[in-house]
Amino acid sequence: MDFIEELQWRGLVKDVTDLDGLKETLKQPVTIYCGFDPTADSLHVGHLQQIILLRRYQKAGHRPIALCGGFTGMIGDPRPTTERKLLTHEEVLHNAECIKDQLAKFLSFDGDNGAIMENNNNWLGSMKLLDYLRDYGKLFNVSYMLQKDTIKKRLESGISYTEFSYTIMQAMDWLHLYKTYNCRIQIGGSDQWGNLTTGMELIRKVLGDDAKPYGITSPLITKSDGSKFGKSEGKNIWLDPARTSAYEFYQFWLNTPDADVIDYLKRLSFRTPEEIMALETSLAEHPEYREAQKALAEELTRIVHGEEGLAKALKITETFFRGNIMDLTPQEMREGLADAQKVAVADGVTLIDALVEAGVSRSKSDARKLIQQGSISVNGVKTAEIDRVLTKAEAVDESFSILRKGKKNYIVVTFD
Repeated sequence: MDFIEELQWRGLVKDVTDLDGLKETLKQPVTIYCGFDPTADSLHVGHLQQIILLRRYQKAGHRPIALCGGFTGMIGDPRPTTERKLLTHEEVLHNAECIKDQLAKFLSFDGDNGAIMENNNNWLGSMKLLDYLRDYGKLFNVSYMLQKDTIKKRLESGISYTEFSYTIMQAMDWLHLYKTYNCRIQIGGSDQWGNLTTGMELIRKVLGDDAKPYGITSPLITKSDGSKFGKSEGKNIWLDPARTSAYEFYQFWLNTPDADVIDYLKRLSFRTPEEIMALETSLAEHPEYREAQKALAEELTRIVHGEEGLAKALKITETFFRGNIMDLTPQEMREGLADAQKVAVADGVTLIDALVEAGVSRSKSDARKLIQQGSISVNGVKTAEIDRVLTKAEAVDESFSILRKGKKNYIVVTFD
């Protein structure tokens, strides 16, 4: 299968402005772009599909442009329901610099098709209002813009002129990239279709019918159970290691439900169709091996956190399930227990009182029984001492102690 056919097999094609024309264009090296608005100082796993798509095009010989919206990020792509919170110019520019570093992990900047990093603040930031209204505003028909899904959905609840103008700004981006780099293709999620087609219209109005831009979108990733993709315990899974550790990132993918993992492999993995189909067979015949989940978790953790991060994630995972937790460094323990139950106690508290305060036991007598039965471990060692006390001096790194009930129920004890 050719490049586009493989994208279709992977479930990465939703809408295309001209499929035949796009296929013909891709027979030769071409420049393609995708935009990312810096609404936070980190991208998250919800952005991965488009980032990896840029890399797919690059591996196929095309030149990717990763556009950071240092200007449009101050406006914000209209949400389906409410206005976005406006960020300051300084916040947006800071976020843009952080995001550029993250995007650099996925793209190669060497060779004839080396990636380009751009920031639309470089051309939109210095534009005068009169130039914007005369040179671009005149080319947009309000009735046409009102038909865009992102705008139409907001008409009843209300949309500000600020967010209404976002699609014009994005169209101006593509026109600039087309004229500067001959960037003929824009990709995006299915929610960007209106912005893509608006950009094409602007290019044709300014450059004439000889201009041949193409837009292609991919379906947004969804979970089979209907819950939102990209969150764990209600938290975003970020691409910034300072926000989401390598272990937490690895575990997010390792815990992918069987019903979703093959779809995620197709969309987010660089494994060949043959390799993915082999993993699909393994999933059907031996789901308990979780080979598909392990393959996905290892590949994506390696890309985002590097070999060192993957090694740490595997070490923590293996230790928590089969080894001695005390073999980990204090920092590795903190990462592995980030989502564990936590309780703050006084220095010198009895183990019985700590179990009650943590909610592990309903009463002191219940806590006493658990200790006597050998069900409680303190810092990796089982204890049967009902008069055991917990002190900061004996804590890990003189900072925290780890209680464990049974095999997997961990409690992190910190000291007031």
